[in-house]
Amino acid sequence: MILVNDSYMGIFMPQDIQSRILQFMDGKLTFPFIRAEEIVGVFFLFGKDGRISNGIDVLNAKDLARNGMNQITKEVKLCHSMSNRTTFEFVKENYTWRALQISTDMNNSLKRDSFNIRDRISGDPTLLMNCFAQHIAYYQQDYFFELLSPLRSAQIPEHLREKMELRMLLLGFNTKNAENLPYNSTLAPFFDWLSTKA
Repeated sequence: MILVNDSYMGIFMPQDIQSRILQFMDGKLTFPFIRAEEIVGVFFLFGKDGRISNGIDVLNAKDLARNGMNQITKEVKLCHSMSNRTTFEFVKENYTWRALQISTDMNNSLKRDSFNIRDRISGDPTLLMNCFAQHIAYYQQDYFFELLSPLRSAQIPEHLREKMELRMLLLGFNTKNAENLPYNSTLAPFFDWLSTKA
């Protein structure tokens, strides 16, 4: 399986981010809809359905992780250099444009699924990467990423081993480094969130 098709990206902190995005798009929340003191956690999962089983898969996952980090870094820099990118009007227009693009793509797709259009929009990787970058830029926060090698069973809570063993994970947070997080490890909040989805 081609690894790019077996990867997934999302925001796991705050846990209600998808709801907030939809409320923002519905005009019920303003920007910023994440508070400065909230921890924002983003993840890229490689080997979602398959596993990272050889050196080529590891290299491919590292390339995909680098691309994800570069996209977010590029958007943060754009937001810093063009202050209008973190205004209510710009963000709302940006999200609305992306929602229309997703709706059009779904309507034109021969393979339609039962996935709710609002769920697709609020979980869209492009929109979520922009969300992460825009809030970091708005509050002028530091951020860091940690790429974890294929996870072994000893690193994973037993009830999540089937989902996570031999998967690679890129985690990003809106703090300078892991020491600034109130967790024993970067994996702890991700596993807490994933346990609610299991």
